[in-house]
Amino acid sequence: MRPRHLALAVALAAVWGFNFVVMEVGLRHFPPLLYASLRFALAAFPALLIVGRPGVPWRWVAGVAATVGVGQFGFLLVGMRAGMPPGLSSLVLQSQALFTVVIAVTLLGERLTARRVTGLTVALAGLVLVALDFGAAGPIGAFLLCVAAAASWSAGTIIQRKAAPPDSLKFMVWVSALATPPLFALSFLVEGVPTLTAPAEGWLSLVYVAFISTLGGFGVWGWLLRRYDASVVAPYALLVPVFGLSSAALFTGEPLTWLKLLAAALVIAGVLYAGTTRRLERRGRRLGRDGQRAGDAGDGLVVVRS
Repeated sequence: MRPRHLALAVALAAVWGFNFVVMEVGLRHFPPLLYASLRFALAAFPALLIVGRPGVPWRWVAGVAATVGVGQFGFLLVGMRAGMPPGLSSLVLQSQALFTVVIAVTLLGERLTARRVTGLTVALAGLVLVALDFGAAGPIGAFLLCVAAAASWSAGTIIQRKAAPPDSLKFMVWVSALATPPLFALSFLVEGVPTLTAPAEGWLSLVYVAFISTLGGFGVWGWLLRRYDASVVAPYALLVPVFGLSSAALFTGEPLTWLKLLAAALVIAGVLYAGTTRRLERRGRRLGRDGQRAGDAGDGLVVVRS
């Protein structure tokens, strides 16, 4: 990755990490489900007038809207409102890697390698430390809501992988649009008639999460993925909890205990180890694919990768 693109990837991780502190500010002035619905409403409009159709079947857009828009951010924001600190929330969300592997293995038939088992076991140990550290002082229900948010995110990841949208920004705009109505409906049913009287910092937090974190963030992420392999770009997402924990400690006074730092190290190292492959394994698979393509070409067949 070129130095300026590497700097862009790190800056994006910082934007997404600081996003948790910004959401904490917004939750002081808006109920969580209303805050989520306003976030996606702002992200969707007026961008819908510009971006055009999502480029994938609508069932995939609706699936990601339900799992990521409603599920992930609904659970996350309710959990944060219930007492989950912003820095710790950014770390617990990384458990989505555990759920993604479970779904991929059980439903999609992907192979569970020893490397994945080892890495995810290490990451799970980190989450157990988080639960022990937080459970001693905070509401365990808030922690479980963040875990549910991670599980919803993993389901959305699988759906988006199957959809393979050609433009991630355009796709995210439509996801935001489809997530807005059910979130508004849930907010009305659970939180009552919405009131939109909030000070400037509440609305500024919405501007940040809608335009900078959602539209700008996913736009940059998609731009990087179009220029580099996912295996090159994806590890930079593991910097999000690093920035999330540090910015929460700096701006909200959230304590950085040694147990929390150890848990963060275990989660990040475990997810990174599980998500990479050995050089020889990659080379072997690459040679195998090249050989398969050569055989297919010799047979006069056209190989189409989904």
